[in-house]
This record gives sequence, C-alpha cells and structure tokens, in this order.
Amino acid sequence: MDTSAPVKILTVCTGNICRSPVAERLLQAGLDQAVPGGFQVASAGTRAMVGEPMQPISADIVRTFGGDPEGFAARQLTPKILRGVDLVLTMTSGHRGEVLQLDASLLKRTFTIREFARMLDVLDQRDTSSGSSGDNTAVDDDGWLAAHTAFWRGLPARAAGVRHLSLPADPAENDIVDPYRRPPEVYRQMEDQLAPAIVSILRHARLNSAVRNSPARGGATGAP
Repeated sequence: MDTSAPVKILTVCTGNICRSPVAERLLQAGLDQAVPGGFQVASAGTRAMVGEPMQPISADIVRTFGGDPEGFAARQLTPKILRGVDLVLTMTSGHRGEVLQLDASLLKRTFTIREFARMLDVLDQRDTSSGSSGDNTAVDDDGWLAAHTAFWRGLPARAAGVRHLSLPADPAENDIVDPYRRPPEVYRQMEDQLAPAIVSILRHARLNSAVRNSPARGGATGAP
C-alpha cells in the first residue's frame, strides 16, 4: 500500500448536497491546517442529486467555519469511489449499511461521523490520562509521511476498540438530521450535530501531528 499518498476520507449522505458536503469541506480545511498535504477528503451520496451544488444554507455553514463551498458538485456513491478509501464517515447508520452493501470489505473502516468522533474523544482522554503525546523525534519528510499514513490507516481499528466506551444513550445520537427541503432551523440542528464531531476529528489530528509540527523539524505550529 502506497505510504506516500494522502489519507483518503469519504463522507456520505443521501443527496450529497446538504450534510456530507459540509463535512467534506470543513474536514478538508481543518486537516489541511493540522497536517498540510496529509489528507484528501471527498464526499458522495447514496441517492445523489448528481451535478448539483451544495444547498445555499449548507454553503453558508461551510463559510462560517472557514471552509470553501465553491466548485462543489454532487456525486453518486459507487464501488469505484469507495476503492482505496481509508476511512468512510457516514451521516447516519442507514448510510453506513448502504456503503457496506456496495463494499463489504470496508466494514472495519466505516462509521457514522458522530460515533467515530466519540471514539476519538475516548482515545484522546486515554492519552491525556496516561500522559502520552506525539513523538517529537525529528524525521525526514518521507519518514514522517509514512508514519502519518500508517497512523491514520490504523486508526479505525483503534477507534473500534473503544466503541463499548462511547455508546450513546439513544442510537439516534449516531445520526445527523437531514435538512433537505426543511426550514432553516433544521439546518441549524444539522450544524449543531455535525460541528462537534468535526471538531473532535480535527483535535485528534492536531494532537497527533507532533512529528510534523515539532520544533525539532522547525515546522509550523499548526492550527490553533
């Protein structure tokens, strides 16, 4: 497996015009700050409105959080799009099932975005409690990129290992509400559910980018 390629993340919803585009553009923007060049984030829909831009309120949410909604066009989820993806983050448990119908080999790499974020929170709390931190050993660019890729390709298994510690009281808390053709307040509900999950994923990326941003390498300090 190519350790020089960016880690590939795919976000999935139904029409690919409301929820998954927001997750795609905000994850890409935040991950680019944490680990420049280390990630490639894309999205698709299980019943996509192919070629359509993201909905205007979704685009506003992306801009509010510092992302760029321009140039987006909805895509239909296909086995070809899933090929080579390292991590699939779906907006609902139902979408997760549809992904696995297309490619069962992704079973251990597909999560709803909210459940994955809770798992990362557990991992981060464990690291904080144990006092562990990123390796600050100076490495060359090739060595860092290989370590980064290996870390993220192994992350789904580590996250799944703490699933039992991150179960919600209500399974509906795994899902992001669908705001399509609904009032603006439903988009705000979507935002309130999605934003904390994205923050948790970006925090995990920053906490584990110490090698890249280490003073030993003279690198950038990363996003605040």
